[in-house]
Parts: sequence; structure tokens; C-alpha cells
Amino acid sequence: MYQYNNDDQTILNERVSQFRGQTERYLKGELGEDEFRALRLMNGLYIQTHAPMLRVAGPYGLLSSKQLRMLAHVARKYDKSYAHITTRQNIQFNWPELKNVPDILADLASVQMHAIQTSGNCLRNTTTDPLAGVCIDEIEDPRPYCEIIRQWTTLHPEFAYLPRKFKIAVSGSEQDRAATQLHDIGLHIIKNGTGEVGFRVLVGGGLGRTPVIGKVIRPFLERKHLLSYLEAIVRVYNLNGRRDNKYKARIKILVRESGIQKMTEWVEAEWQQIKNGMELSDEHIKDIQAHFALPNYEEKASQDTSFESKKEQNSNFSRWVKHNTEKHKTPGYRAVYLSLKAPDTPPGDITSEQLDSVAELADQYSFGEIRTTHRQNLVLADVKQADLFELWEKLKLLSLATPNIGTATDMICCPGLEFCSLANASSISIAKEINEALDDMDYIHDVGDLKINMSGCMNGCAHQSVGHIGILGVDKKGVEWYQLTLGGSSENKAAIGKRLGPAVAKDQITNVITTILDVYIKQRYDAEIFLDTVERIGIIPFKEAVY
Repeated sequence: MYQYNNDDQTILNERVSQFRGQTERYLKGELGEDEFRALRLMNGLYIQTHAPMLRVAGPYGLLSSKQLRMLAHVARKYDKSYAHITTRQNIQFNWPELKNVPDILADLASVQMHAIQTSGNCLRNTTTDPLAGVCIDEIEDPRPYCEIIRQWTTLHPEFAYLPRKFKIAVSGSEQDRAATQLHDIGLHIIKNGTGEVGFRVLVGGGLGRTPVIGKVIRPFLERKHLLSYLEAIVRVYNLNGRRDNKYKARIKILVRESGIQKMTEWVEAEWQQIKNGMELSDEHIKDIQAHFALPNYEEKASQDTSFESKKEQNSNFSRWVKHNTEKHKTPGYRAVYLSLKAPDTPPGDITSEQLDSVAELADQYSFGEIRTTHRQNLVLADVKQADLFELWEKLKLLSLATPNIGTATDMICCPGLEFCSLANASSISIAKEINEALDDMDYIHDVGDLKINMSGCMNGCAHQSVGHIGILGVDKKGVEWYQLTLGGSSENKAAIGKRLGPAVAKDQITNVITTILDVYIKQRYDAEIFLDTVERIGIIPFKEAVY
């Protein structure tokens, strides 16, 4: 993984010192609330219902075991001994005291971590495929380009006060596991007719109150022009994006109101003025790629026979392998998902003890690296098949081996009314209730590939608009209700879910989910997945059953 140089570290250390002074002045009453608000947001600090919330950047979802141990330390010393993994591959702490935040940032800086630009109207953390570098359908590893983008975006002076927040995602595989079509800018690595590697560039995607699928603004962009073209897009947005209404300030609204053709013309004109001065050289790209060299895989790992025999002997292990591991481009290895969706755990939460233990497991089984995922889980990307049974037994003791990746209980869930001051309705308690209703693993595995996303407000932090089943909490005169959508997707065939009907009461939402699943099971063809059934029969049969 990329190791910070002196410039990177100097930026972090100076930022910590700067924010320490700002925090001290605020606590002394020398800075007003509005003045401090802008400063704290630049450092990932929100004020939530019960306490401040600190969002720590996880650049393109990659963490070292040393960094994971530091997160465990922060959770124990400054929080309530747990952290939360977000859909943007970041890490959040929900209970820090404001006076301690500079100390937290100083501790994080000692292991090359920070909270810079994890909030505010700026260029946010760039995300990518959690299986980058190891997946069998990969065209090229996207992580070096994510790192190049990280260096370009960090403290970019021109884009510190954009009309609204701005998010970029990069995918390097045939299957889009980074939701590139639902970001302000989506980059998909492709090859042109001559075999040259470049990017298909999408613009204007986004979720929240107005979910939109991005549009292709450039079918093929040469690698050398990556930064200049991104800069042209963000400049056009910065100049033309609305600032009079925060609900209409995202680039998706600019693209919708101006049209993709006009947007393309603006970007092309800006790009022509700056492209020649911002080219990426092959040498620079290779230098960054060298930080992501393949680990020292064992050549004889594929000769192991114990893996298959263990699967034959133990059906529970075989089920876990099927649902929680992925094929690896190196023979004899697999990528392993660590489920943060155990039935009795808030989705995406991980304790300090678990963080420390996962760091140990990463050192022992996966070259000391861990990834965070778009669906709030973790990945050990480089595990020998011969070690899988031993790893599985250890993960079971840590409650990190629930075999539910990609199933109905692998829910994306925001903090909701339990924590968030913006929320209209609960999320975590509803997720627990649904989990309890769907606690039969045989049933869950029979239902198969099903993604439930649940947000407690219209901001849509849990991406309910693109869930196969989306659940949105709404407030009706102080009472919690929930709207449902069906048929959404964040993958290759991206789609916004269709509204099922009127909102349902809080005490009915779990029954509604089980009713929807019953309709699916009765209506599906053979092994047809939920999304295909919804596309084939429409939402009317589900609507009739629910209402």
C-alpha cells in the first residue's frame, strides 16, 4: 500500500496543529459557532444528537494492521470501544469529546491517517472496489489511480468551498463493485480498440433526495489526461453549480438542468485550456503503481488439497466459503469477507477488541492489509485456501463469520435516529428487528442475492434508492414511518428503485419485508434472483400483498 512521504506527513502534522489551535480558541469563546463550524467540518467533525461524530478517511478502503490497531486504540481511549464502517469506506467514531479531537487526530497522524475532507463542501474520499488487485475480472488495478486522485484532491485550494460535497469512485473490473454510476464523477477503467487502457468517465450521478444515474461525458479518456479532465469537470461545476439552494447544489442538478451535451461543451472548453500543463507521465504512474506491487504469494499454494476436503467434511465451513469468500486471480488464494452484520450487532459496527483481533489475523493470513467495503464489511484480500478453515474458526469466535454476504441480512444501514441529528426515523433498531425475523440461515440462503438498504432520512446515507429493497424513514407529525422501493441496483445495470406505495408504520415494517420476500419466493422462476423477478413481474404483485 502507499506509504506517505515527508510532504504527506508534514501536511497531516501541520493540519493537526492548526485544528488544535482552532479548537482551543473555540472552547475559550474566541471563535463563534458559525466560524468554528466551517473549520470542524474541514476536519471531519460533525455535531450529532448525543455527541460529536468524527469521520476518519479510509483512502480507497485500504488499511494496514498498524492503522487498524490505532483505530482500536482511539475507540478504547476516546470513544465507547467501537467504530463504525461507512458506505464510503471511511471509519466513524460516535462519542468523542470535542476537547479530545485534536489528540485523536494527532494519534491518527502517527500512522498516516486523518479526517481531512471527510465532510464539508469539498472533494471527499475517493472510493473503489474492495477486491481491487485480486479479483478475476479486473482490467487493471484502480488503486494507483485512486492514490493519484487522493494527492490531487487533498487541500486543493480551488475546491475547498464547492457548491456542495463532491465524490469520485473508480472501478477497474468488468463488474462494477464501486457504484461508479452513482457518484459525482465515476471512472471505469476500460480498454479501447487498440488495447490501450483508459477511462470511461461518467458525471452527475448521486443519491440523496434526488437519486440520479450518472451520464457518460467521455467514452474514453487517456490515462495521461486523468487529472486535467477531472479538474475541468470540477471547475465547471464550481463556476456553474447552484449556491442558492443546497438541495439543488449537487453537480447532478447542474447536469440535469443544463443537459449532458452542454455540460460536455463546458468541460471540453475548460479542458483544452489546461490539459497540456497537467499530463501524467508514464513514469509517475509507474512510480505510484510500484506502491501496489503484488505481495509475495506462495507458488505452491494451489497444490493444497486440505481445503476441498475440509469443505466436504464440514457443511458450515462450506457454506461460509460459498457466501463469504471470492475467487482470487492467484491460484491457491481467496479473498475473505468479514461480516459486520452479525444478528445482534448494529450493521457496520466493530468493537475495539475485534479491531485488534482483525489486525492480528491480517498479519497472520493476509500480508497485514485490510479493506473496508461499500456494504460496511471488511475484507482480507490475500488468504491461502489452506488457511481458510483455521481463519474461519477464529472469525467465529469473534462473531465475524456470519455467512450472509450478499443476502437479506447483509443490510446497509445508517445510524438513523439513534445517533444522527438529521434523521427522521430509526434505522439500527429496525435492522435488528428484521434480522431477528430472518434468523434462519437456510431461508436467507434460499432467498439468495438480495440487498436491503435502509436510511433514516432523505439524505440517503445508506443508499436506499438503489437497494433491491430500499427503506426510507420519514416523519409524519412526530411519528416514524417508512417508505419502500423495489428494484434498485448500484451495480452494472444501475437502477433507481420504484416506490411501492404509501409509507407504512414503524410497527409494520418487518412484516412488510417478510411479505415482500414471500411474494418473491412464490413468483420466482427456479433460481431467479430477486432483482430479476421484480423486473419480470413489476411491483404490482408486491404492492397488492403489502397493502
